[in-house]
Amino acid sequence: MDWVSPENVIAVLTALLGVAVTFGVLLIERRVPRRKRIGYRVQLDTPVGERDDARLGLFNEQQDMADATLVLLRIENDGAVSIGREDYNLDTHGLTIDFTTRAVRAVALTHAPFSAATVDHRGSEVLLPKVALNRGQYFKLLVLLTGGGVGSPVSVSGGIRDGDVHPNHSTTFDDKPPTFSRAARAVTVTLTACVIALASIIVVRDDTPPPMGCTTGTLTVTGSTAFAPVVQDLAKQYEEDCDGATVVVDPHGSTAGIRELADKGAKTAQGSPALVALSDGRKPGGYPQLRENMVAVSLYTLVLNDGIHLENLRLADIRRLYRGDITNWKTLGGPDLPVRLVSRDANSGTREVFQRRVLGRNEPANSSRDCAHKDDPDAPVVRCELDSTEQVLTTVAALPGAIGYTELRSGTGLKGLHRIAIDGRRPNVDEIGTSPYPYREIEYAYTYGQPPADSLTSSFLTYLTHGGGQAIISTHGHLPCATPKGLKICGEG
Repeated sequence: MDWVSPENVIAVLTALLGVAVTFGVLLIERRVPRRKRIGYRVQLDTPVGERDDARLGLFNEQQDMADATLVLLRIENDGAVSIGREDYNLDTHGLTIDFTTRAVRAVALTHAPFSAATVDHRGSEVLLPKVALNRGQYFKLLVLLTGGGVGSPVSVSGGIRDGDVHPNHSTTFDDKPPTFSRAARAVTVTLTACVIALASIIVVRDDTPPPMGCTTGTLTVTGSTAFAPVVQDLAKQYEEDCDGATVVVDPHGSTAGIRELADKGAKTAQGSPALVALSDGRKPGGYPQLRENMVAVSLYTLVLNDGIHLENLRLADIRRLYRGDITNWKTLGGPDLPVRLVSRDANSGTREVFQRRVLGRNEPANSSRDCAHKDDPDAPVVRCELDSTEQVLTTVAALPGAIGYTELRSGTGLKGLHRIAIDGRRPNVDEIGTSPYPYREIEYAYTYGQPPADSLTSSFLTYLTHGGGQAIISTHGHLPCATPKGLKICGEG
């Protein structure tokens, strides 16, 4: 028989024994409430400052680090159900770690589903962000401390809705082993032997499981075309890290993405569809089922065809251009060329941000299909609408007298066009929050309701907003909302 193989025989025996044990566990579990619990324990607490043996002291020459200690702390979901970010009681952050008499000098993370940039520390406390944890998921912090000795109390607080935060422990060789019955020992030994045998077969076959936090399946990301280059790189990296996951990037504009998400969500019988819509700015009104996640602060820029030798435009002149008051670039000291406005369609979040943040009004009506000639002879200027940011950039680069707009990073490396300053200010990520440069907005990721904690949607959102995706977002010239500076800017809206 084809199914008879070592791994299948072991799997069947394990399954039969597992069924018997499961019935016993279910009888017990029916009497135990399913609670949300976060457990923590100190796995290492050792001195690393001044030591009698110079080879053991890392800071023998630094007087202020003479009493330095190093603590390794493990935090895990050891409850019965998954924990979401909405389950934390505090408004500003998730958990608070207090080292009492010791002062925190530095913090490093391992196995963490969020970045170190989202962790804050002050005095004896470390403030952790609100992080979703599946059942059994954990992360560790390695903390450098001064001002107290080894063994000083360590506590974690913050509160979990319908649950608690508590210290836990694992059995080590120094612990007194629990007393098992003869039947329990037999079951344990048998299950262990089966697991070891199956693990050996798996190791020989090199069936490497996906990293922690990964989920298999297919997810579609739609919405903003301006943010699409970022999401494409994020999707590629996530698929490399998470075997069995497919992330399809299919942008059609912010408003179109919001509508598609709302329509598919309404047609889904249960739960949330495997769809994320990215929007340049907040969604329009009328979509109460959509749940928002702030991703990053994005900068935008106006771009001119290289035949227009202008590097700066006053805000007042930009508004005159888009009212049709200026029809030739020579009015502003440029060449004798007609003004051609290359714009996005009504589904574009980039256009909506431009109208709200820069113009203070809507753009004029569309007057051209080819962006070069007027279809409406009474229109003061040529104005056309295109479906994507990429089309805008390509058209502005090829069309004399053309002006358009784009997300900041999208204009990098393109020939035939250049970015311009507004009132002498150029878009600069380092100056967000201090510069009066007007053309910026928060990028949002929307889902239909709250996706399950163990879904691909939830996993990718965590990767996008708090996980490894932060580095990719920064590389593309955006400010992640999860960074300390980004938290302040995104909180202000």
